[in-house]
Amino acid sequence: MRRRELITLAGAAIIWPFASQAQPSRKLWRLGYVGTGGLGDQLLEAFTGKLDALGHVQGRGIVLSRRIVTPDAKTIELAITKLLPEIDVLVVWGTVGAAAAKRVTSDTPTVFLSVGAPVDIGLVQSLSHPGGNMTGVAFEAATETYAKRLQLLKEIVPNCARVAVLAAQGDPNVVFAMKSLATVAPAMNVELTTFYIETADDLRTAFDQIQEARVSGLIVIAGLLTSINAKPIAELSLAHRIPTCHGFREAVVAGGLISLGPDLFAIARQGAVYVDKIIRGARPADLPVEQPDRYEFFINLKTAKLLGLDVPAPLLARADIVID
Repeated sequence: MRRRELITLAGAAIIWPFASQAQPSRKLWRLGYVGTGGLGDQLLEAFTGKLDALGHVQGRGIVLSRRIVTPDAKTIELAITKLLPEIDVLVVWGTVGAAAAKRVTSDTPTVFLSVGAPVDIGLVQSLSHPGGNMTGVAFEAATETYAKRLQLLKEIVPNCARVAVLAAQGDPNVVFAMKSLATVAPAMNVELTTFYIETADDLRTAFDQIQEARVSGLIVIAGLLTSINAKPIAELSLAHRIPTCHGFREAVVAGGLISLGPDLFAIARQGAVYVDKIIRGARPADLPVEQPDRYEFFINLKTAKLLGLDVPAPLLARADIVID
């Protein structure tokens, strides 16, 4: 692989003071941070590193309490509920996490990170004017993102006429993603077949069904369940010899074929900027939701060779990272 990942932050729970650029303050800002497994610790490090680089408003101190929990809506909701009495600002990852926060608080300033279609699922009134206690960074820049993923898959598998879609049942991202794919698939002469999973235990059965459907490729809907199971999804795809396109680079590192998605570490740093603005007096209602400021295109050339696929040279040239 041609680029190293960020180092891991050890420990299951921390209280993190930021004082490197601060002066004595009158208010101690209490931040609650809720994420899930996988890259949870590394993303937290990117977030706190950016906060430290930003400094503190008039020397105000910051104390951060974090919870890295299992990817279950009820577990996330419980973690947020327990944090609320102790914090001034909430930071929460993912669409499922943001939806959980929406259910339990309407007044705590909340910064969501990597959320699909925040307007469509009712988190904010609009991207430019959120209008409530929530704002943050979306996961998808536009509906065209899934069209690009499908197009990339077709560039590697030109005769791809039937494509499976793997989706997590109940994930708020799925409706938005399926609507986007259904809009563009006919123009690409692609027939879509959707397979739903509720837990990781459903993956083997789902892939057996996908193989029986005789598809030429697979689009994995980006979401909480699929992201933390990126490795088994990639391994099962390779075992069943199915070319795949993912929303997270971790799946390609684990053996998936290609991915197109935002840089999650950049999103973590964008989130820190929101927190800094809130500390400075801004209201989430007035802070426009941002799109990711960096997208990455990954190709696993080794996987392509194992699948007997020739990756076009122009496509290789467009890749940010090639794993060979």
